Amino acid sequence: MATRLFETKEHASCYQKYRFSPPQEIQDLILSYLGEKLPKPYVLAVDVGCGTGQGTRIMAPHFKTVLGTDISEAQIEEAKKAPGFSNITFSVAPAEEVPVKDGSVDLLTAWTAVHWFDTEKFLKEVDRVLKPHGCLAFFTYLPEAEAHYKNKTEQMSKIFAESQDFLEPYQHEKVRLVKSAYKEIFEAIPYTDKKRIVDMDMKITMTLADLIGLIKSFSMFQIFHSQEPEKANEFIKTTEQKFLDVMEVSSNETEIEVCLKNVLVLATKPK
Repeated sequence: MATRLFETKEHASCYQKYRFSPPQEIQDLILSYLGEKLPKPYVLAVDVGCGTGQGTRIMAPHFKTVLGTDISEAQIEEAKKAPGFSNITFSVAPAEEVPVKDGSVDLLTAWTAVHWFDTEKFLKEVDRVLKPHGCLAFFTYLPEAEAHYKNKTEQMSKIFAESQDFLEPYQHEKVRLVKSAYKEIFEAIPYTDKKRIVDMDMKITMTLADLIGLIKSFSMFQIFHSQEPEKANEFIKTTEQKFLDVMEVSSNETEIEVCLKNVLVLATKPK
């Protein structure tokens, strides 16, 4: 059974505001891989576990139709509110039940989501919906991050690491699949034509407020907040103040650079 942790309206709103699309390098790798397997024009892309649609929207220029699905009604409602493209539709559906015909999908993606699914059932569903030589692409970034501001990288990264350590007791066991860089998921894919690319850096310029928002969007913080809201809010306030003190600034709108490690799994359904 899929894991359901992103259901509330508050979490969906936080997810929409602070989560980001896969970087251009990842997008290019996926489209290049797809181009080696299938001729254009591409008809249908499906983004499973789409959340609020950050990854869904980047596929729109390349496909006749794009479908984003998520088990959370709140996430889908947020996805529909965001500016988008006329060829995108969003639908509430579990990852293991994609609402499309057999053999109809050119590309199926899951951005920072596949670890929450029932792997065995989901991969069977992927095999059902992909057309011959259709491709899958699973992307995530790892929990570790470096935070850069002037010459404060070591102190900033230490604060981020300490925040993750503090939240670890609230971490769902499925996160181990992310920490292993999707190795288990990769090995479970039944296709022989597949590859896993690891340790690709993603550098993002954001404000300190955005970084704090990203931490708030993590499932383990949301679990903590649901159990002990006052302590969770105090944790966020304290963490932000630690960053401000190290940076020697007073505004959380100060820009910083965050570096994350990416993982990309690609595979092709045989003919």
